Amino acid sequence: MKLHSLIILFLLISQSVPSRDFTDVELKTVHVHGNIYMLEGIHGFAGGNIGVSIGDDDILIVDDQFSEMNEKIRAALAKLKPGQPRFVLNTHWHGDHTGGNINFNTHATIIAHDNVRKRLMEEQSNMFATTPARPKEAWPVITFDESLTIYFNGETIKVLHFPNGHTDGDSVIYFVESNVVHMGDHYFAGMFPFVDIDSGGNVLSFADNIKKIIDSVPDDVRIIPGHGPLSNKEELISYYKMLQDSIQIVQQNVNQGMTLEQLLENGLPDDLKSWETGFIKADKWLTFIYQSL
Repeated sequence: MKLHSLIILFLLISQSVPSRDFTDVELKTVHVHGNIYMLEGIHGFAGGNIGVSIGDDDILIVDDQFSEMNEKIRAALAKLKPGQPRFVLNTHWHGDHTGGNINFNTHATIIAHDNVRKRLMEEQSNMFATTPARPKEAWPVITFDESLTIYFNGETIKVLHFPNGHTDGDSVIYFVESNVVHMGDHYFAGMFPFVDIDSGGNVLSFADNIKKIIDSVPDDVRIIPGHGPLSNKEELISYYKMLQDSIQIVQQNVNQGMTLEQLLENGLPDDLKSWETGFIKADKWLTFIYQSL
């Protein structure tokens, strides 16, 4: 893996990156639909996409990137509506989605799946890094097992747990009236996803979760990915096909007795290599699938 890809990967899974210079990072505000917006990092790696609900009740955000992005996030939110967020929803535990919890906890109620709180409370290790436990101020104060509904800004907000996909604590957020879904890191738009096997992730259940989401959302839904540009259902279906095709190739080869080393040597067909646009390349993606099987 190239050095710049390793650096980006470390940033993705780390809770904090005090040595990282975020000066060059800008946040692009995208109006998604209705009262929902997306804050997307550009000109540098800012972390996961932030979903924003703006309305008479105040501000609700989905994920909050790295703590070092605090001033830039607050400035972007202030252009949409003055005031502090009242709720922060975490889609999973990784630091590029929860690092800002410590900045918003004074005014906002932080909500996440049970396993997000558990992992933020303890040191976490996976194949790329060891992340220390986060301070108490960063822990979610409301957690749930399977689902939660919030009524806010004239919106029915359904927070649904999809188990053992990207991690063991993933949530997908449905903004019903605005017809928008924030998928967290179940969806890396246009690229191979990172599946955190050490945090309870599994490629097979990851793909099953994507199929369930596809079957449950309208054809004209707007999709906020964990990483990448605003997307639609057709693009999500293409992503699911990539997942299925990749799994099928690995499964067939494993059934024939092929080792991981042989799988990596064979690689993937050209039509799947086009998904190597992110930091997860074919060899790492094949490894995730092999480990999941």
